[in-house]
Amino acid sequence: MDTKHQSVLLFDGECGLCTRIVQLVLRADRKRTLRFASLQSDFARKVIARHPELRAVDSVAWLESRAALDYQVSIRSEAALRLARYLGFPWSLFGLARVIPRPVRDRVYDWIARRRHRWFGPAVSCEYPTPEQQTRMVTP
Repeated sequence: MDTKHQSVLLFDGECGLCTRIVQLVLRADRKRTLRFASLQSDFARKVIARHPELRAVDSVAWLESRAALDYQVSIRSEAALRLARYLGFPWSLFGLARVIPRPVRDRVYDWIARRRHRWFGPAVSCEYPTPEQQTRMVTP
């Protein structure tokens, strides 16, 4: 799949919260241009090799394409805010959180991320993507 000039949401494919967020985004995405890839995928491994700042990411990351496998990377609370902006109204209202200093936002993000497996459990493995959803998943 050509991901040039597209945004990609990397997510933890083993996390119940992360996979639920992907399902929510698939329903809310009116533009239908956002692509998705599990952090456990070959695509993610290739991107992480080129972007060392992603090595510590274990939940979500937002990638803005500049060229093949070259991305502007956003992590933690910034990734969540970029996703909300992409989705548009009413999700973009979460952008008001930008008035909160990033270190504070990231602490809240990290607090939730550390507990997400306990609160939401593992990803449900029996969920199969629809054909339309499958076309939005990045494959190597």
